Amino acid sequence: MNTFWTLVEATALAGVFGTGLGGAIGALFKKDSNKTASLLLSFAAGVMTAIVCFDLIVSAVETKTNIWLVSLGIAAGVGIVYCLNLFIDKVTNNEVSHIDKTHPQTADDLDEIIHSNHLSVHIHKNDNKFNLFIAGIIMACAIALHNLPEGMTIGASYANTKGIMEGSALVLSILIGLHNIPEGMAIAVPLINGGVKRRMAILITALSGAPTIIGAILGYWVGDIGPMGLALSLSFASGAMLYVVFGEILPQSILMYRSKLPAFFVIIGILIGMAVIFS
Repeated sequence: MNTFWTLVEATALAGVFGTGLGGAIGALFKKDSNKTASLLLSFAAGVMTAIVCFDLIVSAVETKTNIWLVSLGIAAGVGIVYCLNLFIDKVTNNEVSHIDKTHPQTADDLDEIIHSNHLSVHIHKNDNKFNLFIAGIIMACAIALHNLPEGMTIGASYANTKGIMEGSALVLSILIGLHNIPEGMAIAVPLINGGVKRRMAILITALSGAPTIIGAILGYWVGDIGPMGLALSLSFASGAMLYVVFGEILPQSILMYRSKLPAFFVIIGILIGMAVIFS
């Protein structure tokens, strides 16, 4: 039981506190910096890539289950998160005027990746409470799609280290917490600009990080079943995270700040991730 609550507390710090801190920063300044967010996201993506490729996937293979099961788990993680993201995009993108044929095929700002721009449209149109509620639910689902796999990587890594909060599990918690700060800013700013009180905006933003805890519990629970469960948990979480990194975070960070710096920050992140894993 102590092991379980340690995992919940660590993941809550990464998800709820990290996102809430971003919300507080957004509430204080009512704006965010694309350059800062881009480089922070790029660095976090590099570290996550290193941990997924050099630790989680390797650990899944070392469970000595069928290699095709591991490959299938990775493919399932990529495919499911991609399809769910695609569905949300198709439902919401047609309501945002600037997202048209000339727009990149991926998000080029934080408010697009979590669909807070969709909520902003309804706020500025003074829509009825039902439409605002639906827009809020859609934004919550979009956030959950990113936070759930992030939490699963922590939970699966935690199960792999036999309940010891060290190594990749600890690094992932810290990195996901840092990654959630700009996301929290992107959630809070449009809420405040739309008339929501600052304290309420920060509370809503912090609660949006709660799916990270659910993902961590799920990843740990499946991983604790046995070697096959651990292989599936590690591989599925790895695939989901690989899609979030390569399909969402990296394209977005490069579009947010068009220079060579995001690429260098990814490489620095990968090197630091390797140093943590193999030191």
